[in-house]
Amino acid sequence: MEKQDRNDRNDGRMDRNDRSDRPDKGDRKEGRGRPGGGFGRKKVDPFILDKSLVLDYKNLRMVYRFVSETGRIVPRHISGVNAKNQRRLTKHIKRARSLGLIAPKMEG
Repeated sequence: MEKQDRNDRNDGRMDRNDRSDRPDKGDRKEGRGRPGGGFGRKKVDPFILDKSLVLDYKNLRMVYRFVSETGRIVPRHISGVNAKNQRRLTKHIKRARSLGLIAPKMEG
């Protein structure tokens, strides 16, 4: 009797605890990307992948590959570069900035 009174009180609206129309976690499609969502493929360090790729501050095409439009250095989780090569890359980008080969970082 009390359950019916509660339903009458809600005027046909769903009770907060009645979630029968929601899908269970088991109903989701399997095999989409990595567990936990996100990017489906692991990024690989381009310096390890291609041994002929030499990092040098004078090679502007290489330097601009790792610098955003605003002049900021692209972070590791986006570029896929490992920690050691990211430190080397940062050193070469800063060296190119100090020599005026690439534009300095934009403020704002």
